[in-house]
Amino acid sequence: MPAGRVVVVTDSTASLPGELAAGLGIVVVPLQVVIGASAYDEGEAEGEATPALVAAALREWTPVSTSRPSPELLLEAYERAARGGAEAIVSVHLSGQMSGTVESAQLAARRASVPVEVVDTEQVGIGTGYAALAAARAVAGGADAATAAAAARERGRATTSLFYVDTLEYLRRGGRIGTAAALFGGALAVKPLLQIAEGRVAPLERVRTSGRALGRLEELAVQAATAAGGPVEVSVAHLANPERAAQLVERLAGRLDVELAGEEISCGELGAVLGAHVGPGMIAVCVAPR
Repeated sequence: MPAGRVVVVTDSTASLPGELAAGLGIVVVPLQVVIGASAYDEGEAEGEATPALVAAALREWTPVSTSRPSPELLLEAYERAARGGAEAIVSVHLSGQMSGTVESAQLAARRASVPVEVVDTEQVGIGTGYAALAAARAVAGGADAATAAAAARERGRATTSLFYVDTLEYLRRGGRIGTAAALFGGALAVKPLLQIAEGRVAPLERVRTSGRALGRLEELAVQAATAAGGPVEVSVAHLANPERAAQLVERLAGRLDVELAGEEISCGELGAVLGAHVGPGMIAVCVAPR
């Protein structure tokens, strides 16, 4: 457990590579995935819910659901940090509109022995991860908990998260389709482009082919990066769709120069929890100002 005056805690949906989180002292608390009658912590290790496990279960129509971390689990993380020397905690999580994780964190914060700033990023996936990184970098620069929490909130608001799904069916099953249902109606065969807006899944556009969807994701990501007016971090994620994700990374890398992108565009598979709600074939791109 990292020692220090302020410790940043986030959840596994933030999609932060283990080495990166550890290097910045970020504590990651897992959400759970229930596949059939078995519950697993989200993660990449043996015995955990991996993206491949979830994708296979969805394809086989095995029931898949997800659950937030309990307040007790978060409280345990806070108290471990306190025993390690933390005097305050910044707890950064995925949108409260999409998960009860923020609520669990708020309940745990009331019982913690040190002050806890709970941040609802109004984002999902690496959008949440970028907010957690903003908090951790602020702490590394000497910021107090309130300032680090403000940095996380600001970055969450400034981040653009766009994604394409092969079908709305998985979002519909999980009850997270929201206003997208009104736009697309019963036309579940269309190829929807969606966004995270005010913490919810919201409709953006619809196209007829996955190829066109990839092209529009590219254009929209470039627009978002250019509008930022400075360095950005860009990440591409997928679920069981590595070839198309790699194509998108290649196209974006050719259009976002080093000065604009700030660093190499990252690419990885979406975590099991979020993957359970979007289904195989999903491609996402996230653009976050530095």
